[in-house]
Amino acid sequence: MHLELTTCVLRSWKTSDAEALVRYANNRNIWLNLRDRFPHPYTPRDALRFFDSIFGQEPETVLAIDVGGEAIGGVGYALQKDVDRVSAELGYWIGEPFWGRGIATEVVKVLTGHALARHQLTRVFGMPFSRNVASCRVLEKAGYVFEGTLRRSAIKDGVILDQCLYGYIP
Repeated sequence: MHLELTTCVLRSWKTSDAEALVRYANNRNIWLNLRDRFPHPYTPRDALRFFDSIFGQEPETVLAIDVGGEAIGGVGYALQKDVDRVSAELGYWIGEPFWGRGIATEVVKVLTGHALARHQLTRVFGMPFSRNVASCRVLEKAGYVFEGTLRRSAIKDGVILDQCLYGYIP
């Protein structure tokens, strides 16, 4: 897949992205805002495990965020199952040197539209930790609506956290 945006390109991951992936993903500030399946420290072995888990995936739902020919982050959506099969959960991260440039907002807007159209979804949602104010703001700027707080619903780095539920309904 290859989607040209104004701030970046959304494209398929390549094994040649491993070095950049490790460089940007091996960051505690990023890890603190993601699920535990995203390891820290992030090693070359983790990059290879990640590639093994997504290569050949149909449909392709996990993409690299590319700036200047370099993978500087990732974005994806998880199609839900059973009665939730009309929904998908969106997740994303961007290397810290690229924060504050509007990349995440554009990525979220474009991939949300793609997911809705490609899979005939009725809803896409995101659930950042409440302390991740920047990510909450990204979702709001991308047209997501705050639906509520899931109080004390997660644990990260030994700390019990609230999650914010944001939904996008076309």
